[in-house]
Amino acid sequence: MNITILGAAGFIGTNLTIQLAKDNQNKILLADKKIEFFNHIKAMNLRNVNFTEADFDLSFDMYKLLEGQDIVYHLVSSTVPTTSNQHISQELMENVVFSSNLLDACVRAGVKKVIFISSGGTVYGREGSCPLSEEMPTKPISSYGIQKITIEKLLYLYEYMYGLDYRIIRLSNPYGPYQRPNGILGAVTTFSYKALMGEPIIVYGDGSVVRDFIYIDDAVRGLLNIAESECNEKTYNLGCGYGTSIRTVLETLQEVIGKTLDIKYQEGRAVDVPINYLDISRYEENFGTFNPISLKSGIKKTIDFMTRQYKLEDREAING
Repeated sequence: MNITILGAAGFIGTNLTIQLAKDNQNKILLADKKIEFFNHIKAMNLRNVNFTEADFDLSFDMYKLLEGQDIVYHLVSSTVPTTSNQHISQELMENVVFSSNLLDACVRAGVKKVIFISSGGTVYGREGSCPLSEEMPTKPISSYGIQKITIEKLLYLYEYMYGLDYRIIRLSNPYGPYQRPNGILGAVTTFSYKALMGEPIIVYGDGSVVRDFIYIDDAVRGLLNIAESECNEKTYNLGCGYGTSIRTVLETLQEVIGKTLDIKYQEGRAVDVPINYLDISRYEENFGTFNPISLKSGIKKTIDFMTRQYKLEDREAING
């Protein structure tokens, strides 16, 4: 199987690559903006993985990159939820128009299937009742969510017009190894790093915000089940299927590391939906009971990875 992962050097792409590379029949091409972003993956010496530099702007020739590929994983995003409302028109160009160009190239190149990582945390907005099912209305309160939904609709359109197969994974809040603990994405990973370093942990609001946190190995397992299936369903929620408050995350982290955390509370943010967790019954109907690991086990694994992988005093290396 010829597989291309776009935006492959990041957190999800790294873990996805590790898993896909275990099958020697897979020939995997990783693409990201700078070749040096792949240094950590190159160090793994994965024999069936190749690397290429791809400037994901509107002038980039995606066809040359995708010619001869069977499956494309679309992980590219130039924005994050907390800042996406600041430059809306620019980010629509960088993400939505880019995705349209990408799908055009997939059709021309004869790609068989596109796997798009959407966002279970932002596409539903704040009006739906939890657990959130795939059939619920999507009313995002961030440009990030709007972009994800629009790309989902483009995928539907390209299948309707050209027969391009696709799967959409509305992923909840993954955490774990290779996620940068820089405070922008990934509360569990960021909090764990801050706790190890003895640094203050910033919490927006009073800690009552509820999210669906999923350890990255479980996320990749579910993602691949969806990507490799021939099920008729195109869109799947993927998370643990239950909610955990930020307060509970902090309490669990404190229990794991065995010391008091330095927590600083700040005013809540308008882009933060108060409660969000996913209904994963569609996934389980097609692939069986999910059985994700517990938050406590996931935090332990994350901390063990940080301790092995990073020189914790080298903050520049970690924060990238």
